[in-house]
Order: sequence, then structure tokens, then C-alpha cells
Amino acid sequence: MSEAIRVLIRADASPAKGTGHIMRCLALAEALSDRGVVPHFATREITGSLLERLIEAGYGHHTLADDSPAALLGLATSVQAVGLVVDSYWLTAAWRAAVRPGFRAVLALDDLGDRALHADLVWNPAPGADALAYARLAPDASLLAGEPYLLLRREIRQAAQAPNRPLAERQSILLTFGGSDPTGLTVPVVKRLAPALPPGIGLDVVAGGSNNALGCIRAACARFPDQVRLHVDSREMGLLMSECGLCLTAGGGTVAELAALAVPSLLAIVADNQAPAALDARARQWAAVVEARGDRAAAAEMISTKALDLWSDLPARIELSRRIAAGGIDGQGAARVAAALLDKLGS
Repeated sequence: MSEAIRVLIRADASPAKGTGHIMRCLALAEALSDRGVVPHFATREITGSLLERLIEAGYGHHTLADDSPAALLGLATSVQAVGLVVDSYWLTAAWRAAVRPGFRAVLALDDLGDRALHADLVWNPAPGADALAYARLAPDASLLAGEPYLLLRREIRQAAQAPNRPLAERQSILLTFGGSDPTGLTVPVVKRLAPALPPGIGLDVVAGGSNNALGCIRAACARFPDQVRLHVDSREMGLLMSECGLCLTAGGGTVAELAALAVPSLLAIVADNQAPAALDARARQWAAVVEARGDRAAAAEMISTKALDLWSDLPARIELSRRIAAGGIDGQGAARVAAALLDKLGS
């Protein structure tokens, strides 16, 4: 029997950096593991809840003492990793150039197109990614661009394959601003939206266990026990999404998950890198969008008002869902990315 291939995944998660990098790498790790690959995560920062998730999944985790190329290459030697996945806005082009010779193949997960990537594969599923300057930033790399390569976790794929209730029968709104909610929108939106909900409509609020404002979120949700259900570190996001009639979320990786489930959504743009995907979703009439990069109180008011308007317009929500479903996101992106990496590794 041949020895299993080992791949090192370099990503971070923190309240400031968010959890999206680790979460999409988790989807890729699942797909690699399904193919007999042994994933090892290498981090400088990781939230406690995500570390627990990696351990529960059986993936290796290693804390790097620093961000020197030597630290990563030493770890790669220790775990016998022949492949590297890098998902970071913070690691420089010089760092990437220094570590590349240590691996048979390097995959760069990228959203920005703002630096040399020194990779054999570049992943960017955003609309228009193939028009970015990757021919210059990664001249030797194969490009995995567009929606066929969306990285969706197993729980989302399973929910997408299960029969779901019609929108007209769903009696809950889902609120999730990411694992860390760095802009702090959860509390002000709960305070405005919960008391204004129609009778019998629930609000499912999802928060990460490492959210710095978790105590405030708990207190805000506890004020409305008849309307609000709080889920901390939920392992059932696929189920919560598939059972809601509307989702309020930031315009990050959750957008792809909602699209795979054809869930009508209201996207809040809270960071510059979220704007292209959110605006594309609006242009396709897949979602409504709110600009939330300004004053937090004003953003929360806009989100709550728009959410109530959308909830009261069932035909509009049904049309959003219909258009998303017609988009044809098949949920097999992680498998495609894993296969492309294994091909580069020569396995």
C-alpha cells in the first residue's frame, strides 16, 4: 500500500481576520480527505471554536512560532507534506517565493489579485476572476476560476441534496454575520429586528464561540425569548439555511452556501473585498444588498428595515430563490479543486 499524501494548509482565523479562510479551507480538507490525502493545518492564529472543529474532524493542527519561511518549511519536513495550500491576505509575495521550492505543488486561494502568488494553481471563484492579472501574478499557474470551483463544506452539500420545504411554509429568518462578526452588527440588528417581527416568525441567530461580543449577543437575544433562538458554533448551518425563509448575512463566503441552497438573502457589504460578489449577486437578482461599510447604527437600521420589507414580500423571495436555483451551482467545487491539486502533485 502506498503511503498517504500529506498536504499542509496555511490559513488563520481571529476576531479581526474573521473565520472565512479556515472555513473554506475546511471544505477543501474534507474533499482531500475523501481522496485519501492527510490534511495538516498550520496557523499563527486560530479561534478556539475552529480549532475544536479541526480536531473533531481528525485533521492535524500545528501552531507556527513565526511567519518565517523557515518555520513553515521545517513543519513541512516534519509532517512530510508534499503539497501546500495558502489562504492569506497577510503573507507576502517574498514569503510565497521562499516557500514554493519546498513543495511538489502549491495552491493559492486568492480573492484580491494584488501580489505575486508563486503557485502552481490559483483559486478564485468570484465573478470576473479570470480577468484579473493572474497571468502576470502567477505566470506558471493553472487558474481555477468561477463558480464551478466554489468551496462548500459537506454539511452544505448534504443540505442541498435533501428535500426542503417550500418558502411559503418557512417561518424563520436566519441572521449570521460570520464567525467573528468583526463589524459588530449582530447585536444592533437583533435589537431592531426581533421586536418588529410578525407574530409566529422566529429569528435564528448564529454566532461563533470566539466572537469577542458573544456575551453581548447572548444578552441581546435573551431579551426576546419568544422570537430569538441563538446558535453558538453551530454544526448545522446547512439545516438552518435550508429551513429559513430569508437569510441576513455579510457578503462573504456564506453567499456561495446560500446560493447552493437557493435561499433568498439580504447581503450586507461590511468589507471592500465582499463588494464584487455581493454586487454580482444583486445584478443577477439572486439577493438584495445593503451597503454597511459606514455607521454601524445606520447600517443596522437599514438591514432591519429591508429585511422586514423582504419578509413581507413572499413573491419577491420566491423569485430570488428561483433565479438562484436556475444558476446551477452544483456544490462539487471542492472535489474539483482537490482533483486539480492531486493532479499537480502527480498522484
